[in-house]
Amino acid sequence: MSELTQELMELVWGTQSSPGLSDTIFCRWTQGFVFSESEGSALEQFEGGPCAVIAPVQAFLLKKLLFSSEKSSWRDCPEEEQKELLCHTLCDILESACCDNTGSYCLVSWLRGKTAEETAGISGSPAKSSCQVGHSSALAVEELGFERFHALIQKRCFRSLSELRDAVLDQYSMWGNKFGVLLFLYSVLLTKGIENIKNEIEDSSEPLIDPVYGHGSQSLINLLLTGHAVSNVWDGDRECSGMKLLGIHEQAAVGFLTLMEALRYCKVGSNLKSPKFPIWIVGSETHLTVFFAKDMALVAPEAPSEQARRVFQTYDPEVSVKLKKYHHLDKLFKKDFSPQSLNILSWDSPSRVHKGPGSRIHLQEGKFLSGRTVVSPLLLSEGKETIMDSYLIHF
Repeated sequence: MSELTQELMELVWGTQSSPGLSDTIFCRWTQGFVFSESEGSALEQFEGGPCAVIAPVQAFLLKKLLFSSEKSSWRDCPEEEQKELLCHTLCDILESACCDNTGSYCLVSWLRGKTAEETAGISGSPAKSSCQVGHSSALAVEELGFERFHALIQKRCFRSLSELRDAVLDQYSMWGNKFGVLLFLYSVLLTKGIENIKNEIEDSSEPLIDPVYGHGSQSLINLLLTGHAVSNVWDGDRECSGMKLLGIHEQAAVGFLTLMEALRYCKVGSNLKSPKFPIWIVGSETHLTVFFAKDMALVAPEAPSEQARRVFQTYDPEVSVKLKKYHHLDKLFKKDFSPQSLNILSWDSPSRVHKGPGSRIHLQEGKFLSGRTVVSPLLLSEGKETIMDSYLIHF
């Protein structure tokens, strides 16, 4: 087994302290991308765990089907169209994961030259039912074992997107077979680069797949959605006790919502909550599913007040100042507004205000001597402007 494969195993599964438990979890991930017989554009999941990969693929597949084709019905999806949709979707996710300027893409597949007996349990026809998949997957894992499976895979590299698309299309049968989901996941990870992923994950010692319950981590979901394996769902980066916590920097094509926000365990930023297309992955405590619509009005561009509030919160993560009456902000930002032009000023005494490191602008009777316009967020909400204001919005 190569050193690269060993690093990949540890990144995904963690240190193998309990091989029996590893095989149990691993078995649940041994399925391919299988289309439903009753719903032509729907991908099926047979056991808990691989929804962390299947749901993002389903979301991007729907994006292509709903907004890049002229079909009148998304339910009607013949086999040839399924093949084209799936391969294009896998390529799109691989492309977003590629962070190398040279455009190097990786596909993980089976080693060539192996005997038929060694791969007989792997390369069979796609599963037709959950019962068949569950039985055949368990049998394949029992025959191959966790270590043997990883000894049978290889990495292939491509320098251009056209080469990648041809290879993905040529290997279509592999994506639908027993280990298609894992092979695609490994392809994404190697395309991104193991070191790049470790640099983005908050705790690189935690595996991408939970070794106890088998669910995918938020870093894994974010990698497939945005191309970045960050561990958080808020907008931009934050600092906590001198530690930089990475978040989502750009509006995602497909969104993410979670029940955990309603329970106040986290807060999803607008880059994921308001995606470019009305398609969302929705997470509960134990599962991921996909919501979607065809109405683009659901993801209309942000109003000026929403832009101001989002930028303000990057400087005030705890939302210590509430901006409640957005109509005040809308009146202020009637003209074209660039969030990048917004500066946040905070003062630590009644006599001075800080603007960036080492720069001070003195106050006199609550006004800037420079004559620039200053608006107090507290005044924009409900209270009166007082000396205790924490922040100012400055144009």
